[in-house]
Amino acid sequence: MSHTQSTAEHRKATATLSMVNIDSADPARLARFYAAALGWEVTYSDDSYGMIEGNGIKIGFGKVEGFRPQWPDEAGGKRFHLDLQVADLDEAAESLCAIGASQPDFQPGAGRWRVLLDPDGQPFCLSPRPAATP
Repeated sequence: MSHTQSTAEHRKATATLSMVNIDSADPARLARFYAAALGWEVTYSDDSYGMIEGNGIKIGFGKVEGFRPQWPDEAGGKRFHLDLQVADLDEAAESLCAIGASQPDFQPGAGRWRVLLDPDGQPFCLSPRPAATP
């Protein structure tokens, strides 16, 4: 949908997003990591699947044996990833690295955003939270 479509057209959606599922080598670990990062709750966790929920949103993590994403992607393409808004890029990166993320050398955002890798090695991005408007 383009930004120019009307609200009435938006209401004609044929579906609603119920949750997002992400591949993982260790779903329980990834559920704990993202729950801590987002301040959400782990609502399910076993060796093959983990789920977190917060603010009416659910994210699932499904077991894929040998899953190990590459960053940067040698094929040169983009992939599905999470973008998280934070108050301060440096503080957030430090906090997330303390609970299991890592910061790769390759940073394409030139300071506008920061790429971190979750405990599985899947990239996710931090971007500054927009300034509040009066």
